[in-house]
Amino acid sequence: MGLPAPRPLLLLALLWLAVCRGRVVRVPAGALVRVAGTELVIPCNVSDYDGPSEQNFDWSFSSAGGGFVELASTWEVGFAAQPYRERLRTGQVVLRRTANDAVELHIKNVQPSDQGLYKCSTPSTDATVQGNYEDTVQVKVLADALRVGPTERPAPSLGLREGEPLELRCSASSSPASPPAAAPTTPAFALPPAPHTHLALRWELRRGPEHRTVLALTHLGRLRAGPGYEQRYRAGAVRLGTEGADGFRLTLDPALAADQGAYWCVVGEWIAEHGAWQEIQEKAVEVAAVVIRPTVLRAAVARNVSVAEGKDLDLACNISTDRLDDVRPEVAWYFSRSPDGALPASHVLAKLDRTSLVHSAPHVALSHTDTRSYHLLVRDVSRDSAGYYFCQVALWTLGHNRSWHKVAEARSAPASVDVTWLEPDYQVFLNASQVPGFAEDPTELECRVVDVRNAEASVRLAVSWYYRLSRRSDDTVASELLAVMDGDWTLRYGERSKQRAQDGEFIFSKEHTDTFTFRIQRTTERDRGNYFCVVSAWTRHPNNSWVKSKDVFSKPVSIFWAAEDSVLVVKAQQPKPLLAVGSTFEMTCKVSSRNVKSPRYSVAITAQKVTVAGPGPNETRCMVSLDQDAVVRPGNWTDAEQARGVVLEKVQEDEFRYRMYQTQVSDAGLYRCVVTAWTPVGGSLWREAATGLSNPIEIDFQTSGPAFNASVHTDTPSVTRGEPIKVYCILTVESAMLDPGFWLGNLDDMAFDVSWFAVHSFGLDKDPVLLSTLDRKGMVTTAPRHGKSGLSLERVGTLEFLLQVHGSEDQDFGNYFCSVTPWVKSPTGSWQKEAEIHSKPVFITVKMDVLTAFKYPLLIGVGLSTVVGLLSCLIGYCSAHWCCRKEVQETRRERRRLMSMEMD
Repeated sequence: MGLPAPRPLLLLALLWLAVCRGRVVRVPAGALVRVAGTELVIPCNVSDYDGPSEQNFDWSFSSAGGGFVELASTWEVGFAAQPYRERLRTGQVVLRRTANDAVELHIKNVQPSDQGLYKCSTPSTDATVQGNYEDTVQVKVLADALRVGPTERPAPSLGLREGEPLELRCSASSSPASPPAAAPTTPAFALPPAPHTHLALRWELRRGPEHRTVLALTHLGRLRAGPGYEQRYRAGAVRLGTEGADGFRLTLDPALAADQGAYWCVVGEWIAEHGAWQEIQEKAVEVAAVVIRPTVLRAAVARNVSVAEGKDLDLACNISTDRLDDVRPEVAWYFSRSPDGALPASHVLAKLDRTSLVHSAPHVALSHTDTRSYHLLVRDVSRDSAGYYFCQVALWTLGHNRSWHKVAEARSAPASVDVTWLEPDYQVFLNASQVPGFAEDPTELECRVVDVRNAEASVRLAVSWYYRLSRRSDDTVASELLAVMDGDWTLRYGERSKQRAQDGEFIFSKEHTDTFTFRIQRTTERDRGNYFCVVSAWTRHPNNSWVKSKDVFSKPVSIFWAAEDSVLVVKAQQPKPLLAVGSTFEMTCKVSSRNVKSPRYSVAITAQKVTVAGPGPNETRCMVSLDQDAVVRPGNWTDAEQARGVVLEKVQEDEFRYRMYQTQVSDAGLYRCVVTAWTPVGGSLWREAATGLSNPIEIDFQTSGPAFNASVHTDTPSVTRGEPIKVYCILTVESAMLDPGFWLGNLDDMAFDVSWFAVHSFGLDKDPVLLSTLDRKGMVTTAPRHGKSGLSLERVGTLEFLLQVHGSEDQDFGNYFCSVTPWVKSPTGSWQKEAEIHSKPVFITVKMDVLTAFKYPLLIGVGLSTVVGLLSCLIGYCSAHWCCRKEVQETRRERRRLMSMEMD
């Protein structure tokens, strides 16, 4: 059976969670310690509550263990007690909402009287009272015992040269704080002794609004360099030391130009609070204003120099400075193509470092005759040596830990050097070795260099190919780059030729040292235009780099051919006549083309069926097709057995033969060949060039079999809405050689597919709508209808078929006709499908019955009139009987008899 599931324990746990869940108000746990004069911030938040999302908060304060006094509220303006209203009005006490469920209590310039208990409470908005609605935190206020000051007052202004050491001093101390005088002595609320605090010191460099930390000593006793000073701190150039019990010394050795500014000593007091350190106050004092005097350094070289190719180039860099005793110079020579060349883009020729080691390129030397002049010697200059030369000088000083620091740097104005030389001389000719006659033909161009003079071994010839579109007008057309070859034989393609070159359609090659070839494997119409080549002379420099020195353009060569339309002629023939039904029909198609290169043909055989007495157009269907790869595809046949009896084959490259076995009467029609010429387009791709249609070959059987006619008849050409529509499709059989009665007596040898159509319009301008079909096996299929009327189709006679529309509606009017496909059994026992026949349409009108249409409205009107009349009579009778009756008071007559005189 297994152990029973602990369902009771689970239910008890869920019940405990549901009962214990409720509103939770939180303030910081433990005590908050602050220094007098600083700002006190106490956050409070509430969670797991019901009601509106925005909650209200009330703050109360208790000192010396007494009762709580109202301090501030988020929803009641007059909540605060009288002593705190003035501080609330002046902004000394502020209650800020940070979220719908959280607030912060800010007390600026906190005083010892603010020490005590602070309670945060929330009014209830819950359906049931659950959880806690208030929380209390204790605040301790320490006396300000932090003392920060420089060793000198006022702050001095220090001036020193770049590279000299800088020392600054600051004192900071904090005596142990005692509890405020207002602290209670009641044991229940007595405060513990003042907690121990740590000091943190930070040196700052201030220039205007910018404050940068140089070096800091954290409250945990760790040293941290400020941003930008990390590397100098690790190298020992920025240090922090102590002097006595409360002295701190900052040393920058050497001082740099960026160290100029006002130096401040910032000291913070930290305390451990809730497992983390919290800064409770911070003080800053300016120690000194430091001014760094930069080192004067200048460098100069000769401005314009001319040297012959193959000679030596000698340049001098002269420097001047105000200090050479305690510094080491570093000199570097640079070369640039432009006078304002930047150092990263410039080429370093030679360099003398501060240890007097020389680093130079091949054929370059650097020397110095004294400490103020440094010479650059370039041997065997070439044309590539022409450009701008300048020297870069830096002065370095040695630090306390034997590390070097740069104190000054200068760069000379560029010296322009011109190298005289003899450029090579040559001519360029371009000719077309292969010209296309049609699209897709190859094209080949040869660019030849002749009459080369002054071409030394250090000169290399490369080529660039360009294309320009031909225009009959004088409009200028921009040239498009096809390919360019650099001096190191690197070939780069232009945007026009990049993709086709990668596909192998464009081929650029160098047949000989003086011949360059450009070949288009398959020329297209968009390649027609002018082509020209540019041969460039590249000269090798001593550093084995190549620089272009000269360009020579060839005359353009035009690539053009007359584009003529492709023509395709197709001729169809019938080798032997078709004798009777069941014979084989054969047709051949001969194709001839013009202006089509390397054509391949795809063939489709189409048959146009002639519709007999039908309202629709003649039907054309595809019998079979054969594509350019000789793959045969069947046409849109509906009879699978007959589809297997057609064959299309390729006799020759331009001749095709079509055969159809076991022909039937339904195969009568016009047969044509539709031929499409395809031309190759790169690889295995083909492009359609032209399409041709052959002359028709007719299949027309002269048979003595039965001939069928179809007609429609109705006895109700006009019906009333709701009445049935009855339409008959009547077939008649005719025969030229036999009596029609012979076929009527052999109805088992005939079958019919009957379809009914309707054109719902007064004319035949709309497409026929299929209503219902009855196949030769007696299966009836009715097309979906949108109206409420129903359809039925049945065979009521030997050659009669009845279509009935039950519950006719207005949309059932229109022209009705039938389509019949006869099937006749041959003497061999096989069924032959005859040509489809269509009857002439008959028009059916659906009328509306006026009496039926107005019967119910008339009855309703008479009934309502009768009711209204009777009601009027009843109201009149009641009004006359009760409301308009008048009472006439008649004078009462005495009926006493006269008394006799004697009695009087």
